[in-house]
Amino acid sequence: MRVCRFRCDDLILTGFYGDNVVIPLDQAADMYSRETDNEMLLAATEDLLDLLPPGGESYEQARRLHDWIEELDVISLNELTIPREEVQLLVPLPSPGKLLFLAGNYSKHLVERGYTSTERDETFPYVFMKPPSTTLTHPGDPIVIPRISPDQIDWECELGVVVGKRCRDVAEADALDYVAGYTVVNDVSDRSFRPNPGRKPRERDKFFDWLHGKWHDTFCPMGPCILSADAVADPQALAIKLTVNGQVKQDASTAEMVFPVAAVVSFVSRFVTLEPGDVIATGTPSGVGSSTGTFLKPGDRVRATIATIGTLENPVQAENEDEF
Repeated sequence: MRVCRFRCDDLILTGFYGDNVVIPLDQAADMYSRETDNEMLLAATEDLLDLLPPGGESYEQARRLHDWIEELDVISLNELTIPREEVQLLVPLPSPGKLLFLAGNYSKHLVERGYTSTERDETFPYVFMKPPSTTLTHPGDPIVIPRISPDQIDWECELGVVVGKRCRDVAEADALDYVAGYTVVNDVSDRSFRPNPGRKPRERDKFFDWLHGKWHDTFCPMGPCILSADAVADPQALAIKLTVNGQVKQDASTAEMVFPVAAVVSFVSRFVTLEPGDVIATGTPSGVGSSTGTFLKPGDRVRATIATIGTLENPVQAENEDEF
């Protein structure tokens, strides 16, 4: 089951997501009630967590409604669907409490960035954060090349894990029980950000240059939907692909992670309480632009796809003087 948020006729709605269509939940529930003589009651909310496991208020109803829709004939289904091009998809979670990212969680990506490949028992996950309110970017909205540092803006397709239940210090064996679902994240990165070029060098400059290069406005496109956790038998068996202007740049699998999803959730929960709606982006595979000296430029179009979730597509544009 894939659920999404979208804008249609100035209304923000929730719905089921299809690759080419959306189905408004309220209209689907109305049809279900009419056709089955069994009233379908869903929580009046824009929060997709209400529709997802493990404890969404309307999860059971949403699942039943989804399964019913799957059995509809073409004519009935056409009454419910809206073509994707007629709506504006929105980020699935508009205000996550925490937006956490892993650095170097794919060995081949470590090697292409000039580091040594490592085994899980020799290291630990490197976790950093992005500010949600200014980095989150809707599907279809532009990634903006910052005027302050425009020359080495890179892509990173990542599996996003949506926390569905509050957890602290959970065992790896139990960690997936706290996951609501999965989404696609593009961890856009500035590889050359150097604040104050005339600065006096300090020991930790390199690390903070890297970190600050993650924080530019619009540098976290997310979407197009959330795939419910119960629809994913194994989060380590998902194909990842990213293209720029139709050219394949990343083509890998979540099986290549050093730390699998369950280990990541467990690790973070040891020292941070994870809350419903928190998102953990689990790192990117090889194929980033810095490995070939190829970077994003205005006019590009980026498509980040994770199998069974969907495709997150964003154009790229330069920052205008009055942009922000």
